[in-house]
Amino acid sequence: MQSFDAVVIGAGAAGLFCAGVAGQLGIKVLLIDHAPKVAEKIRISGGGRCNFTNRDAGPAHFLSANPHFCRSALARYTPQDFITLVQRHRIAWHEKHKGQLFCDESAEDIIGMLLRECEQGNVTRWQPCGVQAVRQSGTGFELDTDRGPVRAARVVVATGGLSIPKIGATDFGYRLAKQFGHRLVETRPALVPLTFDAAHWAPFVALAGLSLPVDICGGKGQFLEDLLFTHRGLSGPAVLQISSFWQPGTLLKIDLAPGTDLAGHLARGKLGSRRKLATELASLLPARLADSWLAREPGLGDRLLADVRERDLQQLARGLQAWELTPSGTEGYRKAEVTAGGVDTRELSSQSMESNKIPGLHFIGEVVDVTGWLGGYNFQWAWASAAACARAMGACKAPESAR
Repeated sequence: MQSFDAVVIGAGAAGLFCAGVAGQLGIKVLLIDHAPKVAEKIRISGGGRCNFTNRDAGPAHFLSANPHFCRSALARYTPQDFITLVQRHRIAWHEKHKGQLFCDESAEDIIGMLLRECEQGNVTRWQPCGVQAVRQSGTGFELDTDRGPVRAARVVVATGGLSIPKIGATDFGYRLAKQFGHRLVETRPALVPLTFDAAHWAPFVALAGLSLPVDICGGKGQFLEDLLFTHRGLSGPAVLQISSFWQPGTLLKIDLAPGTDLAGHLARGKLGSRRKLATELASLLPARLADSWLAREPGLGDRLLADVRERDLQQLARGLQAWELTPSGTEGYRKAEVTAGGVDTRELSSQSMESNKIPGLHFIGEVVDVTGWLGGYNFQWAWASAAACARAMGACKAPESAR
């Protein structure tokens, strides 16, 4: 039976980073993952360029049943800390907007950086390698793996959530947490497109592919972002953001022309205008949207603006700027960027990510109940929670080494 100071299960963003930091602090680390490739979520993120952090990331950008839990880790490993690491590895990057940072070239640059960090920490990596069982033994743990039994003083669970099963997502981390007596906050798809009943959505199917900036609110969330119409419902940054706040039955309200006084513009247009209503509305909104919206009242768009009653124009403007609709569901984990919910953080140390129930058992990254907004926040949580865990393990190891 091989022995290690720590076994990190999961070679995604959090697991790779934790292993590398811990290894460089003198921890003998084994990193295990069941998938043949490391960090598939990093590889596909940001359109292949990896939105690796957000310069403005802070506690207010995260959702959790225990909202203050993330404060400690985020304060002790900041976006600037990760930027410094990226720069040390000479990876070119740029800020897209709203603090979102991307690689200039490829997400592979971040994966390569994390692997080099692991190499510098002499991390042993077994991949692909499944874990069949984890049990307490003496002062630590024993693991049954595809490559034989392993003994370790500490186990770090960095297995991610349920999002995007085709790249290897499983419920392993949640099952392990329950095995050791931890509560779970109910999981659900987050940062995910929303869907609607087919009959209700029929008037908007033809708008699939249309994108425009909107102001969207639902639950406790409100965002000014781009919305994308799809064949089954709504997507785009605005909807992905609001989906993390959305619960079944929750009403959404969308302003399709934010910052515009539609009612006032149309009212002023009545004075002496010989344009059709459809033509006038298309000067304020994408033409496809204007036509589809007016088509729900046959003949309205063909009328001259001057001939439309002012109250009808006001009603039209209200409908467009306070569009109320209730999604029937989401596109599920197959298209969700992250999983909301997870291991209840009220049973973890915010300083070390260690279980308050089982000494030596840690949970980091997406597997815990901390979910960031769209835009690099979830990666920053991966780095911050991983660093907190690794440093805590290093601090515990240091006195042993001195002896």
